[in-house]
Parts: sequence; C-alpha cells; structure tokens
Amino acid sequence: DMAEPIQQLTRNNNPQERQSIPFTLIQRKEKLGDLLYEKRQYGKAKWACITMKEKQYEQSICLGFMKLMRYICEQNSSGLYLGITVPIVTIVHTDEAHSAMTPAVTVAYYLPEVLQDEPPHPLDSDIIIEEWPATIVYSR
Repeated sequence: DMAEPIQQLTRNNNPQERQSIPFTLIQRKEKLGDLLYEKRQYGKAKWACITMKEKQYEQSICLGFMKLMRYICEQNSSGLYLGITVPIVTIVHTDEAHSAMTPAVTVAYYLPEVLQDEPPHPLDSDIIIEEWPATIVYSR
C-alpha cells in the first residue's frame, strides 16, 4: 500500500530539496553538547492535517503519516509530488482537564511556500487543509 509513496519519496529524497519551515528560535535545550529539543515559533501558515484515533499512540502517528505521504506523493488535486517540508508535526491531544492524553493524535504537514496561497486539495477526505495562527512547536 505504501510502495508508491515510498518510491516517490526515495526518488525525491535529496536533502537539498527538503524545505525547512521558517521559524523563530525561542529556546534551545542541550545536555552534554547534545540537542534535546528546540522551542520554535512558526508563523501563520496552511497545514495539511489528519487526526487519527487508533488504540496506540504510535499507530495513530504511523497511519496519519502514511496518509499524509500519499497526499504529498501525488494523491492530491494537482497530481504532483508536493515536496517535503520538515519537520512533520505531531499534536497529542489531552482531556479537558489537561491531565491525560486522549486517543486522538494529529499529524500535520506544512505546505511549501509556493503552495501556501492555493494548496492542492487532498483526495483523501480524512486530510484537511487548515490555516494555523502563529504556533509554538517543540522540535527534536
């Protein structure tokens, strides 16, 4: 099921072709010279998002990522490979009291700059295009 997206990604797996999302560094945490995480602020932008609710958190991330890869690798209204932006963001949702995680996990792909004004529509109805306000992201 993932053979075509993986082949497309492999053909286009040139690090120079990966677009880093523009951000402002807020904080950088290191331990013994190794980067633990960065706290970043991303500007207002459009993202392709999918929310999965599998029994296991990791399964939701994997399935959501696979669906996004299909969108990136031609299963969109343009029929074209859209290009990779990094990082792919994972959002863990919590209950109303913010005391426990819910089964819902959102996986999001920042649309490349050239697609921000008119992003291709996903062929998968589970994927939605959202415009996010400026957003804080923790990146490893």
